[in-house]
Amino acid sequence: MKYGDIIYYDDELNDEIIDFKITPIKIDENYTYIHKNPFYKFCSFFTYRILATPFAGLYFKLFKHTKYENKKILKQLKKSGYFIYANHTNQFSDGFSPTLICFPQKPYLITNADNVSIPFWGKFTRMWGALPLPDTINATKNFNKAIEHVLSKNSPVLIYPEAHLWPYYTKIRPFDNKSFRYPVNLNKPVFTFTTTYHKRKHSKKPKIIIYVDGPFYPDNSIDKKLAMQKLRDEVYQKMCERAKLSDYEYVTYIKRSKDD
Repeated sequence: MKYGDIIYYDDELNDEIIDFKITPIKIDENYTYIHKNPFYKFCSFFTYRILATPFAGLYFKLFKHTKYENKKILKQLKKSGYFIYANHTNQFSDGFSPTLICFPQKPYLITNADNVSIPFWGKFTRMWGALPLPDTINATKNFNKAIEHVLSKNSPVLIYPEAHLWPYYTKIRPFDNKSFRYPVNLNKPVFTFTTTYHKRKHSKKPKIIIYVDGPFYPDNSIDKKLAMQKLRDEVYQKMCERAKLSDYEYVTYIKRSKDD
């Protein structure tokens, strides 16, 4: 995708801008979310902390010109698990920036099966914290146990509520409250990471600033469904507020009219 591209879309909720065309594996009761094998754990640590994290840090600083605003507020929960909600607008940045923002905590990512089904690369996404959504009832039990496990280890859990990747999109797309059942059911705080895009002096590629906000807490005094909606609205409002700080449109998105 290059500067000046125009993307036409129909539905903010369901349109896929980038289609990976991958046949996803089935996430059933045989899928292992948490590995206990010492060799697997060593490979995970080595590739994630020794290789990927330093490379990402240098890449974002020297080439992507990425800044993280207000990440110091995460320190208040450095000994506790929490949830993160972020807009999904940059494939590489969305994959590695949370690692740099949350360091030394390791964030885990709730994702679809596509991300762990990619030949070769899917093995690394699993090692680095991908938690694919389950396809069966028994897998759902394992999935929920995995979330509780990583939270108990003081690791944050990252969610992209918009679900679909829209590169360089500068607004917040509508999303429902379904994913907010996790912090409500587990009574965990929530932070937001909002990616914004800004003009650079000597390049058409945008500068990225990611704003960290929170914590937002579930309201335990009301019904769970109401609490999910209330938390969703607070998160959505804050992300929309931050998204307005974007001042550069690298790619233009236009919604098709019904007559097109």
